[in-house]
Amino acid sequence: MKILFLTHSFNSLAQRLFVELTERGHQVSIEFDVNDRVSEEAVELFRPDLILAPFLKRAIPESIWKRHVCIVLHPGIPGDRGPSALDWAILGGETEWGVIALQAAAEMDAGDVWATARFPMRAARKSSLYRNEVTEAAVTALLTAVERFASGAFRPEPLDYGKPEVRGRLQPLMTQQDRAVDWSADTTAAVVRKIRSADGFPGVLDMLFDEPYFLFNAFEERTLWGGAPGQIIATRHGAILRATVDGAVWITHLKKKPVGSEPTFKLPAATVLGEKLAGVPESALPALPAVHPHPGPLPPAGEGEKTWRDIWYEEKNGVGYLHFDFYNGAMGTEDCARLRAALLEARQRPTRVLVLRGGADFWSNGIHLNLIEVAASPADESWRNINAMDDLTEAILTTDEKITIAALQGNAGAGGVFLALAADRVFARQGIVLNPHYKSMGNLYGSEYWTYLLPKRVGDDQTRAITQNRLPIGTPAAKRLGLIDDCFGHDIESFRRGVEGIAEALAASPDLPRLLADKAQRRRSDEAEKPLARYREEELARMKLNFYGFDPSYHVARHNFVYKVCHSRTPLHLALHRRPKWKRPAAPRKQEIKEVAS
Repeated sequence: MKILFLTHSFNSLAQRLFVELTERGHQVSIEFDVNDRVSEEAVELFRPDLILAPFLKRAIPESIWKRHVCIVLHPGIPGDRGPSALDWAILGGETEWGVIALQAAAEMDAGDVWATARFPMRAARKSSLYRNEVTEAAVTALLTAVERFASGAFRPEPLDYGKPEVRGRLQPLMTQQDRAVDWSADTTAAVVRKIRSADGFPGVLDMLFDEPYFLFNAFEERTLWGGAPGQIIATRHGAILRATVDGAVWITHLKKKPVGSEPTFKLPAATVLGEKLAGVPESALPALPAVHPHPGPLPPAGEGEKTWRDIWYEEKNGVGYLHFDFYNGAMGTEDCARLRAALLEARQRPTRVLVLRGGADFWSNGIHLNLIEVAASPADESWRNINAMDDLTEAILTTDEKITIAALQGNAGAGGVFLALAADRVFARQGIVLNPHYKSMGNLYGSEYWTYLLPKRVGDDQTRAITQNRLPIGTPAAKRLGLIDDCFGHDIESFRRGVEGIAEALAASPDLPRLLADKAQRRRSDEAEKPLARYREEELARMKLNFYGFDPSYHVARHNFVYKVCHSRTPLHLALHRRPKWKRPAAPRKQEIKEVAS
């Protein structure tokens, strides 16, 4: 079928649904919902069989939904309505939630139901639930709805609050007052829950040093305490630790409340507060935390931890597991340096296999654009950051004494994909999305040795296609291309178990010495043909033009990304119907409907 996405942006959910539908042979075109006229024009140009709305911030125009079947995804259980569905579910302590695929109608979220899917709620921030459980449920619900629509025999079910299973209700927009933290009374668990309900938008508004800030990304602390509730008692790698009535809570990111029309954006908390933190002690952790050998299965990442850390290490049965979990997958200069230091220490451990595990939401998205934007010289910080990423990538590439495995539990983009390709084996969880390209960031050329790593895996022709097309790649396609070695695991825990099985089998294999010898020989041959230093030099020469040259497109694109400047139009690589060679098809019969059932 021809399917048109009407969406506010091409976010992680829209990308995953695009991948799933194109993998099944559907032709998908995308239109950013700028205004009614633009959306109407897109429908007229593409003449879709079906319209899907994976992520909208306003209602679909009546001129569209009255003439076409439009299926909207809502992150709630049957009967739930309103713009803060997931926020209320987290704050209210719901143990089960879901996603509804419903037909657009006059009332928001009140249309007939095409499909539903449910999931158990995890104690996590809203953005993490959205990228994992909500996304998986949305895929299930949407694919069911598309299949039912294609059959022509299914009739969506009207919403009936009289049914006992319809327990959702219309919920108002959650306000800052609804989730305000009362530091004099709220427990650590309550503070964490409130901040999680607002992550990554809009954050919880609070006062620090008599100024208003939005709080993001909170973790319970179980080893450090003291100070008056609300007081900042420690810092660590850019995060701040605030006392509560029964303990303390780490808050990793802040956004200063805008004054007038002055825009602001999220940054590490210590970067935002700066000199205000003078005298607050740093509770630093070593680059490679104490080794924790596990006789049984490894616990889920972070579970059972008594303190917040974004890099940690474990060992089991001859395998080292180096974890790193940076907020939104962004890796600043210091993050890269800390992870490289941990990697170099892990290389010295008496293990035979080293697994690199990124976070559950993101493996890595490359350089930290927000920190670059706030730097005194964004060009200089861009240069420092990309060199730090290159140093880290090189450290993985030159790990001769172990087999390295990149285990991608979450999405990866730009330099983060090529960081993963530096490992000997690359495995990905089913359903994650890869964006192995830089071009959308103002024609940024990119580094991380991608001109060496990508052609080795996919060949020159596919390298050109991947880097120029700028489209997300799902794990089945990535495996077919050779971009990754395999994909498995429908959830994070099954993927982790699968990786552990592979890694431990490698560590115990009698063939391991031969594998290591073959690896060393390939590296020597490649180095003799063209040294890694030359790849890096050539890539950075192009990057220097991006950072310091006369073309400002990278700096403009980065600014727009960081400040979330809304798109004025849909890029042509997404909007098939707006390409110059697009020929408008005849209107399909199935798209026209006389009346939407009420």
